[in-house]
Amino acid sequence: MEFSHIPVLLNETLEGLNIKPNGIYVDGTAGGAGHSREIAKRLSGGKLIALDRDPDAVKVASERLSGLPATVVKCNYRDMKTALAELNIASVDGIMLDIGVSSFQLDNGERGFSFHEDAALDMRMSKEGTTAADFVNNLDVYELTNILRDFGEEKFAFKIASKIVSEREKEPILTTKRLAEIVASSVPAAVRRQGNPSRKTFQALRIAVNDELGALKDGIDAAWSCLSSGGRLAIITFHSLEDRIVKNKFKEFATGCTCPPELPVCICGKKPEGKLVTGKPIVAGAKELEINTRSRSAKLRVIEKL
Repeated sequence: MEFSHIPVLLNETLEGLNIKPNGIYVDGTAGGAGHSREIAKRLSGGKLIALDRDPDAVKVASERLSGLPATVVKCNYRDMKTALAELNIASVDGIMLDIGVSSFQLDNGERGFSFHEDAALDMRMSKEGTTAADFVNNLDVYELTNILRDFGEEKFAFKIASKIVSEREKEPILTTKRLAEIVASSVPAAVRRQGNPSRKTFQALRIAVNDELGALKDGIDAAWSCLSSGGRLAIITFHSLEDRIVKNKFKEFATGCTCPPELPVCICGKKPEGKLVTGKPIVAGAKELEINTRSRSAKLRVIEKL
């Protein structure tokens, strides 16, 4: 299966990074190399480091970036500081992250991310470690409820978790189809009529399996420590949980004095570390929305390091 990828908010991301031809840049989520390729094409004397935890993405990105000033590394972007150190790179001029699951991962039924095709219940971006089936068949009802509620914002989290626990006692839940059937049987008919009710459950499990929110928090801190003064960090998110983390971290970087307002002078000495390039998130325009439906929920935020 071809690793197809239409880069979301491409022009906006390139503009946000303010690319210098001789600069060093990092794409922490290379995927199908859509963003990576366009960054690398703008470099002359500079270099792009493209990272991805998915071995399929690493293979494809290596092929698509061949002949360009780019190096591809199999690595979770939360570990980018170590990866750059191994390449003897102390700091970089810009970093971008495109958070979440790629179109290829969703469309490749064998990877177990989608409820549209029957496959092994996997969902591992790295193809290593604990699978979604392990979570579903071993966590207790309260742990499952917390995952579905916190990561999927699922209204019927406890009902779905209870049904999962009940059904796995009959036989292990090993496929996407069976999990989707269990979810459908756990929610009211009115919910099923609104569309496939499994979306939130599958999203929640995927986030938990890959520790996506933990990786995002670690990744922002790692990226910030790797940026040179004047360097920019651009992050594209696709749902509110991700965007909230990025918004709050960027606000923290851009905030100076935190003394109570009643104090006549600052005693904390805190200075802002960055300045927001985007006050509000950038979203896709009508033309992009027509071409790429995945851009519908995308939000881009950019910050510059002082």
